[in-house]
Amino acid sequence: MQYDIAAIVQGYAQGYFLMADESDRLNWYGSRHRTLIPLDERFRYPKSLQRVLNQERFSVAVNRDFQAVVAGCANREVTWISPELQEIYWLLYQTGYAYSFETWQGDELAGGILGIVIGGAFIGESMFYRIPDGSKVAMVKLVERLRQRKFVFFDAQMMNPHLERFGAYGVGDEEYQGLLDKALHRHCNLV
Repeated sequence: MQYDIAAIVQGYAQGYFLMADESDRLNWYGSRHRTLIPLDERFRYPKSLQRVLNQERFSVAVNRDFQAVVAGCANREVTWISPELQEIYWLLYQTGYAYSFETWQGDELAGGILGIVIGGAFIGESMFYRIPDGSKVAMVKLVERLRQRKFVFFDAQMMNPHLERFGAYGVGDEEYQGLLDKALHRHCNLV
């Protein structure tokens, strides 16, 4: 199947995101409420995670094994990452829009975050872990990277208790569109 990557990127640049339904049909979705991971002093994490970070058990990489991260994110009982969406992520990766931010323990993939980068926006699509704390360490290290690279925002799309522990907060559509407009005028690089 052929995909119009420019149209897909344009969809994300307008604030929409792709998800598959229960029958694996892909649709665009929008939300009046978006969840952002703060890139300022509001970002926080449990003290127990600081001990893990201090132990330096994990190393981080970008796109070392993109397909394994996509597979890890899709590997759950109920997933919105259909085989077709995995194919689209692969094409977005090949064209420089999709990234995997990974944690490794030696040669073993510990966890990762799948995201799409457009300008100064990091749109987090999903995360997973194979080794405890793998995705949490990825979150902390990714926020550090996004700050260093002057990204405008980190969109986590939907709130959950796990993200709340990192200081995630909601914004309305108007504020989100303003941030998105600002992000589209910035050229940031994750690598």
